[in-house]
Amino acid sequence: MARRSAVTDGHQPAGVDGAGPSEHALGPVDDPWAASGRRSRRGGGGAARGGRWGGSGGRWWVWVGRAVLWALIIVIVVNGVRAPFERFTAKDGASTTGSGPSAHGFPTTAAGAFALQFVHVYLNYDPRSADARAQQLRAFVPEGASAQFGWNDVGQLQLSSAQVAGVDVRDAENAIVTVLAAAQGKWFRLAVPVYAKNGAMVVSARPALLPPPAKAALPQAGVRDRDGALESELGSVMAAFFPAYAHSDQAALQRFSDGPPIRGLADSVTFVQVREVIAPRGPADSRTVTVTVGWQMPAAGGAVGGELDQTYDLSMVKKNGTWYVHDIRGTAQPNAS
Repeated sequence: MARRSAVTDGHQPAGVDGAGPSEHALGPVDDPWAASGRRSRRGGGGAARGGRWGGSGGRWWVWVGRAVLWALIIVIVVNGVRAPFERFTAKDGASTTGSGPSAHGFPTTAAGAFALQFVHVYLNYDPRSADARAQQLRAFVPEGASAQFGWNDVGQLQLSSAQVAGVDVRDAENAIVTVLAAAQGKWFRLAVPVYAKNGAMVVSARPALLPPPAKAALPQAGVRDRDGALESELGSVMAAFFPAYAHSDQAALQRFSDGPPIRGLADSVTFVQVREVIAPRGPADSRTVTVTVGWQMPAAGGAVGGELDQTYDLSMVKKNGTWYVHDIRGTAQPNAS
């Protein structure tokens, strides 16, 4: 009897597991859907078994996706850390590269101190000590400069006070130090040119006398809407507070104060009188009032000291119907009495 081909009847020979000879005879399968159908008929060959992915191509794409995701997370984190750091360094760079004295790296503090020492020699002269002055000036002036650096050896000058008012930096090695000075009952500005390099300094040219700062005109301000009732109420409070403030009487000061401890003046002056209390209208439980107080200043040899009127700003708070001093400081109110 002739045997029927397993190819023509669509059945595999009994006992054969998986792909038989007839399947190889078919050659490559071009239709993926057909291939999928055959795998399912064969019991799921190439599909997931036991919860594992059976295709190596699918696993490769999963790892690629994970790598891309992690790269994206790293970029986001790095940018998040770098952005505030760059803003911080940009601010720091701006503060050191501005147009001020630090822009050129000129040693402003050292030059100010150098110019101040020079002025104490330059603005003190007397024919009897001309040689000593010339010797002292050699530490400040250039080699070959005149011994007295512009003084004609006549007359006397005595410096009363001197302070550095500012430093005008021209470049990394040159600046003009302005010194406020007083001598012979007059005060003025002195422009001192200073050359600095590698830590060494010299007064590079003769100084120049300049007029003192102009007198400013205060704005027409002051307290226009005053609280007369509160001023009367606080008058008695201030009359008790300021004697305790003069003596540094801590027990009394604690009764009047609400806030940080107030130290007082430790009997350096004697309380005379509260001259004036100025209270603007405002909240019912807090005000800043301006108080003028008369102090008797100390005098030597048992003599009677003179009196000075001085003005303060006091931050006041009201608690349970009583006003307390929260803070005391000097006033900046224009036209304060």
